[in-house]
Amino acid sequence: MTEQHRAEAALVGIAAVWGLTFVMVQDAIEQLPSLAFLAYRFVPGGLIVALFARRALRGLGRAGWLAGLAMGVFLTAGYIFQTIGLEHTSASNAGFITGLFVVFTPVLAAVFLRERIGALAWGAAALSALGLYLLAGATHGFNEGDLLVLGCAVAFAAHIIVTARGVRAHDVGALLAIQLTFCGVVCLIAAAAAGDLEVPRGGTVWSALVVTSLVASALGFFVQSYAQQHAPPARTALIMASEPAFAGFFGWAIGGETLSLVSWFGALLIMAAILAVEVVPRFRPPRPLPEG
Repeated sequence: MTEQHRAEAALVGIAAVWGLTFVMVQDAIEQLPSLAFLAYRFVPGGLIVALFARRALRGLGRAGWLAGLAMGVFLTAGYIFQTIGLEHTSASNAGFITGLFVVFTPVLAAVFLRERIGALAWGAAALSALGLYLLAGATHGFNEGDLLVLGCAVAFAAHIIVTARGVRAHDVGALLAIQLTFCGVVCLIAAAAAGDLEVPRGGTVWSALVVTSLVASALGFFVQSYAQQHAPPARTALIMASEPAFAGFFGWAIGGETLSLVSWFGALLIMAAILAVEVVPRFRPPRPLPEG
């Protein structure tokens, strides 16, 4: 097996774990308050990454800390929306709707940063909107959970835009350690203020915390970085875009969830929009440099 094949296999495994976490988190927050779960998930994950990035953290200046904190604000908003949303919607819906951050990212960049985007991105946005309507709205109407997870997708899109600026000038590991820890501390304070801090109990909660904190957050970042060093960008994007599909599969296989034919068609439209934005541009030939 070549280095590229190992990298791709590792990334497939992480994408599957990311999809699995929707079901695991949904089961865990039935036994542990959402904010407490997020605190116990992200504080250890942030500290583990900080351990590996301690040298970069020591050399990080004020601008780097501010960049990491800005990333942490949107990351925190995204996970709070997603986790609370899972209390009111299915893991399958949450997975597909969360994946819309890929489509929202260029749209937000066009609206707030005045960046020009092509017809493909706008077309993908329209396609994903139709898919979202069919997935949730056409059959039973949008519920509170669907709307909260939609807010999560917008927050994650904003997080990507802020991250794109931060990683140009600062160490990626240091920025990740700051934002994960920030997310955990904010959720810890909020849970304490709401009186929701409880000691985790039971195999369901502990297994979800171990998988989300150590595997999905800490290890997942390093696997993604490793894969992007050895796998072509288009292959990497295609694999990472499979996360919503894994969420839908595990929601059906483990969570016992079912989707109507109309909802499955909506999910397929969302996946098509995600793949169009992530993969198609990477197959385009580079533009020729102007002469002279």
